[in-house]
Amino acid sequence: MTFKIFITGVTGYIAGDALYVLARKYPDFEYSALVRSEGSAAKVRAAYPAVRVVLGSLDDADLLRREAAWADLVLHAADASDHEGAARAIAAGLVEGHSEARPGYWLHTGGNGILTYFDTVEDRLGQPSDRVFDDLDGVEVLTSLPDEAFHRNVDKIVLECGVAHASTVRTAIVCPPTIYGNGRGPVSGRSRQCYEMAKVILTRGYIPIIGTGQAKMGDVHIQDLTEAYVLLIEAALSGNASPELWGARGYHLTVTGEHTWGPLARTMAVKAQEMGLVKSDGELAEYKMDKEEALKTAGFEAISWGLNARCKGLRLPKFLGWKAEHPSLEEEVPGILRSEAERLGLL
Repeated sequence: MTFKIFITGVTGYIAGDALYVLARKYPDFEYSALVRSEGSAAKVRAAYPAVRVVLGSLDDADLLRREAAWADLVLHAADASDHEGAARAIAAGLVEGHSEARPGYWLHTGGNGILTYFDTVEDRLGQPSDRVFDDLDGVEVLTSLPDEAFHRNVDKIVLECGVAHASTVRTAIVCPPTIYGNGRGPVSGRSRQCYEMAKVILTRGYIPIIGTGQAKMGDVHIQDLTEAYVLLIEAALSGNASPELWGARGYHLTVTGEHTWGPLARTMAVKAQEMGLVKSDGELAEYKMDKEEALKTAGFEAISWGLNARCKGLRLPKFLGWKAEHPSLEEEVPGILRSEAERLGLL
């Protein structure tokens, strides 16, 4: 029987890149993809004629339920960490459509924003932190964060589904940090945090710094992140039901590196000048931002330049051999600047 995958978010950065790899590596799989508009659907069909496009939105609960029941595996990446209704619909469909003889798998895309909880409650922005999370010995900390934590409401739906229906639905939360690198999807291949920082440097000609600039966050190349999804899909395909991958302990921090926001901004600025993308008689000036100004400058992406989300991704390396294969964030800085300059018409 052909393995069936339902994907949300293929017009976006994460799932777009995942589909690019899956369609080439497993062309005989059956794929269905949720797409919101006919214009985007045409681009998906042009790139992947064999993919069954499903027109609809995350608010279409009945549609999501039907597709989740149909699929052997759901890869949910479209506003996955914040849309509670979509998560409930996917959970319901997986439960309704699967059995112990034919279990369903759910790869849910979370986000490291949940790890910024302590900065938020302690009213700390742009300050260093020694708190480091890990998904191996510290997985219970991740799965029991306070209900007020960013993304926690949706995480709970996924975790509860994977525990209450462990024999029929196997869930894994994939929790990426700052992502970088050009995506290979049919519509959008752009990430946010680092690219918005590059945009500010290129268009405003200053170095954005939040607080002391010493907040730290994990990072991962988009192609390494995609490999994490592929490895989990291959585990599902092989029937690997290890409790170290799914359910109560199925929480995977897909992090391969760490950066400090202030030094990253300075590195970007120096490289932008070296590449001739910013004209200046001397070094670019640093511009200190508070929360309100950061929001006005680049929305929540700019706020994140002052938040800590330090973590170690140990579970996937230990149980599936996942590792970094692509350039580090610092090595990718010229590529980030170049792609953003091209998007802005500066090249």
